[in-house]
Amino acid sequence: MINYVSTRNTKEVESASEAVLQGQASDGGLYVPLDLSALSVDYHDIIDKDFKGMASFVWNLFFDDYGSDVIDELVRKSYDGKFSTDLITPLSKVGDDYVLELYHGPTSAFKDVALQALPNLLIKAREMNNVTGEIMILTATSGDTGSAALSGFSGVDGTRIVVFYPEGGISETQRLQMVTDQGKNTAACAIRSNFDDAQTGVKKIFREVPHPAPGVSLSSANSINIGRLVPQIVYYFSAYKQLLDMGDIKDGDEVDFVVPTGNFGDIMAGYFARSMGLPIHRLVCASNKNDVLTDFINDGHYDRKREFYKTTSPSMDILVSSNLERLLFYICGEEHAAQYMKELEEKGEYRITAEELDKIRSVFTGVCADDSEGASAIRRTFEDYHYLMDTHTSIGWACLEKYKAEGGGDYPAVVLSTASPYKFCSSVLSALGLEVSESDKANMEACFEYTGVAIPAGLSGIWNKAIMHSDVIDTSNMKAYVIEKSTNIM
Repeated sequence: MINYVSTRNTKEVESASEAVLQGQASDGGLYVPLDLSALSVDYHDIIDKDFKGMASFVWNLFFDDYGSDVIDELVRKSYDGKFSTDLITPLSKVGDDYVLELYHGPTSAFKDVALQALPNLLIKAREMNNVTGEIMILTATSGDTGSAALSGFSGVDGTRIVVFYPEGGISETQRLQMVTDQGKNTAACAIRSNFDDAQTGVKKIFREVPHPAPGVSLSSANSINIGRLVPQIVYYFSAYKQLLDMGDIKDGDEVDFVVPTGNFGDIMAGYFARSMGLPIHRLVCASNKNDVLTDFINDGHYDRKREFYKTTSPSMDILVSSNLERLLFYICGEEHAAQYMKELEEKGEYRITAEELDKIRSVFTGVCADDSEGASAIRRTFEDYHYLMDTHTSIGWACLEKYKAEGGGDYPAVVLSTASPYKFCSSVLSALGLEVSESDKANMEACFEYTGVAIPAGLSGIWNKAIMHSDVIDTSNMKAYVIEKSTNIM
């Protein structure tokens, strides 16, 4: 049995289903498997399967109390007919490197891989633990999590979902994906602040009102929920299998993964994959101008007391990277991890020891790129290879180029592509040197006309949908809003 513990207190032990159900530990920590060595496997046992087979194998390891027959059923429910390709996350060769396309799900973002799965895992966990009341999913989003979570939970019996997003801090396409959701159990609400404040507010609500109404308990669809994170591990194995199938690596060769990330969840999934035995050489943490993770990986000082920038890669506009706490637990131990999180909350910063930093730097490389470098990457990859990437993937590509220039690049490199370029058309068009309209719809059409790259079906129809959610509140009103939504019919 895999024991899940809080990153701040190993005495708080839960089963996998209980950890999924609760989302976040009662002490504010995140649930992690206590012993990573118990999850070590022969990676050949995973990569000899198709994507759904790989998912079943990985989920069975991490969610061992569900049972293999149940897991197989949940995998089928999560992925059958939900993605536009049977590969789920296809790998494309771009020049001498590779792009792992994670955006072929219903909302055209990498979050779909996990958020088509989480509702099924959560509802089964509810049944397994004899929870009879409703579960309210509480989520903060920097752009893509919200629409993917709403898509995944819309209409799911026994659940409600509230998504908070920063007003003016996401693309118009991202906003429309959320505010047009027609599920009777869904709510999307803008806050007059940034993602970090939304995320902090959500965590505070979890601590203060875990049961906002009689018979209603909270859970999370953010990557603080281990049920969100584990499904993302699978596509690292899928990428490796596809490299082998292409004949571009030999079995056992190590691979670099370049991961554009703000909240550290996507790259933490890579750390789990590496810990399980997948031949990963380095994990390159790619940041935009909000480069708090780059600085931390380079010097061990995490300092969120810095200017916050709104960039053309808004899903990475984050200064408090929640999932980093999981890495700190494994590298620094429970006591130091809890201490650092306390310092971050009280002082806005912390510094790890030199020994701890060396351990992190033995696996991770931190690189950052700004908007202009990302735009240049979009233009060059399209001109040179006729490959179109979004503004987050382009940050990853620009960071890969810097990584190579600084001495990396001895291993095959895979950039994780986190979203369709059509979610950020105005920035993509600008990067291509084309005229930009005030209308995202017009920009989408212009992008298609110029590039010939197909518009995802889930995006092409959002312009004709009715607006269902128009609430805008201050962060100070988030708790009251959640209580209201937990007691009223949504």
